[in-house]
Amino acid sequence: MCEKSGDMSGEIKKSGAMYGDAIYSDESPIAAFATVPGNSALSVIRCSGKGAVEMAALVFSAPDKLKNTQGNTVIHGWITTNGEKIDEVLVSVFRAPKSYTGEDSLDISCHGGAVTGKAVMNALKSTGFRDALPGEFTFRAFMNGKLDLTRSESVMELVAAKTDISRRHAIMRLSGSLFTEIDEIKKLIVQVLSGVEIYLDYSEDEISASFDTNASEEIAGKLPNKETALLAMERLKKLQASWQIERVYQEGVTVVIAGRPNAGKSSIFNSFLKEDRSIVTEIPGTTRDWIEAWVNIEGIPVKLVDTAGLRDTLDSVEKLGVERSLKILQEADIVLYLIDGEQGITAEDIEFMKRRERCIFIWNKFDISPVVSLPAEFADNVISVSAKTGEGLKDLYAAITSTVMSEAASDDMFNELAVSVGTVRQKKLVDAACSYLEEALTLAENEEPLDLIAPLLREAVNVLGEITGEVSTADILEEMFSRFCVGK
Repeated sequence: MCEKSGDMSGEIKKSGAMYGDAIYSDESPIAAFATVPGNSALSVIRCSGKGAVEMAALVFSAPDKLKNTQGNTVIHGWITTNGEKIDEVLVSVFRAPKSYTGEDSLDISCHGGAVTGKAVMNALKSTGFRDALPGEFTFRAFMNGKLDLTRSESVMELVAAKTDISRRHAIMRLSGSLFTEIDEIKKLIVQVLSGVEIYLDYSEDEISASFDTNASEEIAGKLPNKETALLAMERLKKLQASWQIERVYQEGVTVVIAGRPNAGKSSIFNSFLKEDRSIVTEIPGTTRDWIEAWVNIEGIPVKLVDTAGLRDTLDSVEKLGVERSLKILQEADIVLYLIDGEQGITAEDIEFMKRRERCIFIWNKFDISPVVSLPAEFADNVISVSAKTGEGLKDLYAAITSTVMSEAASDDMFNELAVSVGTVRQKKLVDAACSYLEEALTLAENEEPLDLIAPLLREAVNVLGEITGEVSTADILEEMFSRFCVGK
């Protein structure tokens, strides 16, 4: 195992984390687009590795100037091949160890467009640069001690952020909030483990001679520093629970709009999007298939789905649309069921309302038909909305947010969220640490021998080390970094 992220002498150095036929840790100069090639003012190509500056100088119009450039400097020139000018560029030079990867690195800003950027990339590859693997720049930053694994993962979270809240949470982890919390919890468990190992290494008489009487009595027959272990468990439990909220902000939820034909589903859909995406007519059955779009509701990414009206029909195309709508309803996190205020509530509406969970009921067309009568069991659970005027939409947004968060965590947990896990990998490792520590506390409660408890505490410490990367293996790193985009 590689004990620390910056230690290249361990298993990762020897075997190399593999991706296809390439090796992440071979230290050869790499290059990749840091921006998406296409029609734009600029494209940025990132380069890094031993000798990267010298190799880039081979295709730069002022090679000596580039080779002698200090770090954190930008110089102007041309990329050339065989005396032919390829493009006019700005080269940002970063010298080891003061760079993102910890190696000599360059960011080459060339003109936008797929052809120009590709020509610059080909020129670089002709000097010996190879294509960077997915996430290889961040992998090198981790291996060179520039980032721990929590910060490394937060880079990809930042790229994938769907809302401003998910961006802020990723920035918190990139700034070290999760690393600090994991490190502090680990120190608490190490403190408990140290007390256990003192008792295991010395006889009770030796402990009495070395420590005061009260300390000796505390250690004998029970877990030393038990309050410290309980504090560590409490903080781990909070991290466990935080994933429920983070998953909402990262992955979003699916909200399906359902109801009878002509209830106003497409109008509500368009109101969420603030644009005319769904066709709206007075003819029932206009929507024959579902349509979806992502919207931001109170910082929560929501995949909103407009479906065909639910009714029995002989029209084969509409019937297929209804069948698809029913299938999508089964996959929904939340269903918005519209009641046509103009037509009033029907037996079909009541039947649907009785058998649905996680459903928000909407009395639509409130501007022309206020709610007049509803069954008592539903009267307090219906939101009045007008898709035409926008009245009631804020209440609807609040109801969606409340429903989502009530499933994710308590209001107190939501409001107090200051540090959280950001990936499934982190959540699983926190779960494992909790399990080991919980088992250790249970054994201590039953006054089992401390030599059974010590290995569990060690496992908890090791698992927490995996979260930050202090304890890592090649296969773990390969699986994690291969999910990154190229150029990161």
